[in-house]
Amino acid sequence: MKQKLLLTMAISGLFLSASAQKVKFTEYDMDNGLHVILHQDKTAPVVAVSVMYHVGSKDEEEQRTGFAHFFEHLLFEGSDNMKRGEFMKIVSSNGGENNANTSQDRTFYYEVFPSNQLELGLWLESERMLHPKIDEAGVKTQNEVVKEEKRLRIDNSPYGKFTEKIFARLFEGHPYRWQPIGSMEHLDAAKLSEFIAFFKKYYVPNNAVLTIAGDLDIDKTKALVQKYFDEVPKGAPVVRSAYTLRPIEKEIIDTAYDANIQIPAIFAAYRVPGMKSHDSKVLGLISTLLSGGGSSRLSTKMVDEKKTALQVAAFNYSLEDYGAYITLALPNNNTPLNDLLKDIDAEVARLQTELISESELKKLQNQFENSYVSANSKMIGVAQNLASGYTFHDKDTNDINEELEKVRSITREEIRDVARKYLNKNQRIVLYYLPKK
Repeated sequence: MKQKLLLTMAISGLFLSASAQKVKFTEYDMDNGLHVILHQDKTAPVVAVSVMYHVGSKDEEEQRTGFAHFFEHLLFEGSDNMKRGEFMKIVSSNGGENNANTSQDRTFYYEVFPSNQLELGLWLESERMLHPKIDEAGVKTQNEVVKEEKRLRIDNSPYGKFTEKIFARLFEGHPYRWQPIGSMEHLDAAKLSEFIAFFKKYYVPNNAVLTIAGDLDIDKTKALVQKYFDEVPKGAPVVRSAYTLRPIEKEIIDTAYDANIQIPAIFAAYRVPGMKSHDSKVLGLISTLLSGGGSSRLSTKMVDEKKTALQVAAFNYSLEDYGAYITLALPNNNTPLNDLLKDIDAEVARLQTELISESELKKLQNQFENSYVSANSKMIGVAQNLASGYTFHDKDTNDINEELEKVRSITREEIRDVARKYLNKNQRIVLYYLPKK
């Protein structure tokens, strides 16, 4: 059971909030290209300051992976006007909290402060963007931090490498084939000049969104943004390569071994459209139908009734260019892995041939609406969702307010047709994830 919980944690850590409550916002572009989004909410005296840079692991060179995640750490080192290691101390000593995270497509930094510290948050993020401390000492320090994170979260974590194994096959020919943590050998081999060049290329105002949400005055906030970000120079336009992958036309079988587990697992992964696609939203509902809670189809069948599985799940790992639809199961009572896969396949085939009931569709919509509302329970959730809408939906910040209606418009026929289109045996990777002695 402990390993079941650990796998649940590994999966849940992959996701970001998918939606938000309906919100009002003000947005504009500065002369240097920085896009600014402001959301006023005076229900609590807090404010979230965030910057989303449109840079992730897919923007790295094949022999220099891990740079984007490395900068998630490196840009906390300090700046020309801040001593090394002072960033987090300044935040905590002023009643705030801060963090950052990196995906294949973007890097997100934020601070949450009492609203009377809004100016401090803006200064901190402008320092990070304008003149951060990027030197040999900082690179060496953060190199060790990243190595320890990789040992903890991936190398020594049960089931910690399943996405690495799946993505290497599912996205062959695309930078998604490596993970954001990257290669430690690549980071060791990189020169300081390479880190500086990466920063100058991607961490520029015209490749970023500054989002501020909470107890703020719009006009005063605009003046503060101008004060702290106007002097940041505009960077060269970021030009990205376009990747078109060949379709998967036959089932690919692979095996991985993990010395950190005692219970094996089986995964089946399908390449699906990216997050801008309407079909991606349909696949999200299919995930909820199959494994969203104890009353879902797979849980009811395999965990409760047949008792063949300790855990079963289906989820849509949605990214900008493509997505990965992944199903998995852990056996109970030494159930053969192939039997688990057959049961999952049977439920997928049922989706492809039978319309779900009206009551099931209503339940799915209600579950989505609950997550839609709860995603905005904190100002940092609002800030992230506003920034994501602008960054990944063709600069349509209002996507945050349209998402719920888009999901409500999904029909039972669409659920059947999308399952038919993408979730077929000849279009997938099957991974047997086994204990290593």
